[in-house]
Amino acid sequence: MLAQTPDDTTVAGLVSDAITAPSMHNAQPWQFHYGRSRRTLTLRADFGRAMPEADPATRALHVGCGAALLNLRVSAAHRGLALETTLLPVPSDPALLASVQLKDAPRNPEEAALVGLHRAMRDRHTSRYPFGDRAVPEDVRVLFTDAARAEGADFSFLTPTHLETVLGLIRDAEGYDRRDPGREAEQRYWTRDTKAEASVDGIPDYAFGPSDASGRATVRDFAGTAVLAGRARVLFEKQPQLAVLSTTGDRPVDWLRAGQALERVLLTATLNEVSTSFATQPLEWPDLRWILRDPVFGTGHPQMIIRMGYGPTGPRTPRRPVEEVLTIEP
Repeated sequence: MLAQTPDDTTVAGLVSDAITAPSMHNAQPWQFHYGRSRRTLTLRADFGRAMPEADPATRALHVGCGAALLNLRVSAAHRGLALETTLLPVPSDPALLASVQLKDAPRNPEEAALVGLHRAMRDRHTSRYPFGDRAVPEDVRVLFTDAARAEGADFSFLTPTHLETVLGLIRDAEGYDRRDPGREAEQRYWTRDTKAEASVDGIPDYAFGPSDASGRATVRDFAGTAVLAGRARVLFEKQPQLAVLSTTGDRPVDWLRAGQALERVLLTATLNEVSTSFATQPLEWPDLRWILRDPVFGTGHPQMIIRMGYGPTGPRTPRRPVEEVLTIEP
């Protein structure tokens, strides 16, 4: 029960947790506003951080903001706060993605179930390193499916036959990207040379990971066509364990649900010591995205391809200061 309006430190803590979420190229395309009198946090899209080349419909931007929203809900549950969340509350304002009101009421059971995910939040990192051959056990896979379903999405590992198709699509998309000057420039804009600048966003060079000596890696190569001196070349797993997260619809509200489902899966994976990364390249080419659905078992619209396995957890990437993404008013 809320006896009084949460203080500004509590609100800042909620947002600090929220922004540990992943986002495309670590662009962190979100802004939060808190009104003390209404005890309401709003989440707005920062379209100035959109990627018109690779994400012209802002689908990935919405997915990233949805992930931040899930983290905010986890943080509130951890603090014993009850929430009422409304997605896209003002249809005439597409940048207003969600409103979250802090309530004088007991937490509902669904939100209370998020408490256990909080301890994974700061340990979740994207790993662009090779994973071992150990298979993710079936009982752990079920946890991921349940996590996605709790947020209204579907999650399934690729069947062996479909895996080969998707691996081919990933390589095709990576090749398309490198031959597209606009996308290459956009990706380069969101990478950071840490010897020259102290970054608060984007992908720092230390998080690129090694290059794949076989040319079959599923992770995006943020070096692009550049050659980085001293960068290791290693062999990645021959049969990566890939899963697709999908939704029945393909509108902004579905993208926000997909982001919440994605983060719930990622936090669950972290708790179970499963490392993760993304293979989003085919999702960014419409002629490739529709092929991602499994021709036998697949349903819905693919929103994310997740690589899972056992290996390095990946380094921590920078986040913008809370004061840059949060405003508080009476």
